[in-house]
Amino acid sequence: MTTTTTTPPARREHGHQRRARIPDRRLRAPGGQARTGVLLVAPAFAFVVAFVLVPLGFAVYISLTNWPLIGRYRFIGLDNYRLLVEDPGFWHALGYTLVYTLVVTPLILLLGYLLAMLVRSRRPGTTLLRTAVFLPYVIGLTTLSFFALLELQPTSGVVNFLLDAVGLPGSTTNWLIETVPATAAICALVVWGASGLTMVLIMAAMQGVPSDVYEAAALDGATAWQREVRITMPLLRRTITLATMLSVIGSVLAFNQFFILTAGGPGTSTQTIVMWIYNKAFVELRVGAATAGSLVLVAIIALLSAVQYRLLRSDA
Repeated sequence: MTTTTTTPPARREHGHQRRARIPDRRLRAPGGQARTGVLLVAPAFAFVVAFVLVPLGFAVYISLTNWPLIGRYRFIGLDNYRLLVEDPGFWHALGYTLVYTLVVTPLILLLGYLLAMLVRSRRPGTTLLRTAVFLPYVIGLTTLSFFALLELQPTSGVVNFLLDAVGLPGSTTNWLIETVPATAAICALVVWGASGLTMVLIMAAMQGVPSDVYEAAALDGATAWQREVRITMPLLRRTITLATMLSVIGSVLAFNQFFILTAGGPGTSTQTIVMWIYNKAFVELRVGAATAGSLVLVAIIALLSAVQYRLLRSDA
């Protein structure tokens, strides 16, 4: 005769619950979560180390040497930075770049905002207008600069031809051999070429504002101008901050348009800071001094970006 021993239901249930809780404890273990987090972050961290931190550290080392483009080098400490402070060409290029940035950045932002207001609705023709405004940005500033180089010629360019057609003076102006006309032409070219990106960024943010907000403001008697200033602009603060920072960084790093149109001339009157760095490295073959200037430029861009973010950021 065989006897069958059965486990009481309470004990079976208790054992089942105990076995079921084991995986939960493993999933909730802090060590397991930490390892998973490290594994997920590791590729991005390796990328940053390989392509940001290591090159940056090597650049700092080069700036402390008399590194030529070709040949031997030796460690000279902070001499490159001392010579940088004493170089009037560096300060002129830096000052000219900052003035150029102060001129084009508000114009790009203003034109981009006005264009975004114009094309944010779904009226007939807005799609074509968006494409026409954004197309110069897609073409690229380098191509636009070569195009402008042809059209700004004094005897064969379309700019002087149009001036002559409407009877305005200066129809034979050589735009690219004097500092002020050359700078004005480059500023106009950059504003035309870069405002499309600002328009797209701001337009996308405008279309994300709920229509109910505008309807409620209109019922309260707010005019179109009041709705724009008191509703749209505050809600677009972060987008405006982003567009401004992109414009400032692009302006401080300006090189292609100046290199193509003026080559920094006449003399060095239209030489930007990036062009100064280029000449130091590849014309004078002083890579150490050029790298020191590059690191100073990185610090300036970081400072400008921090100030803009502090001034324009949303408190929300």
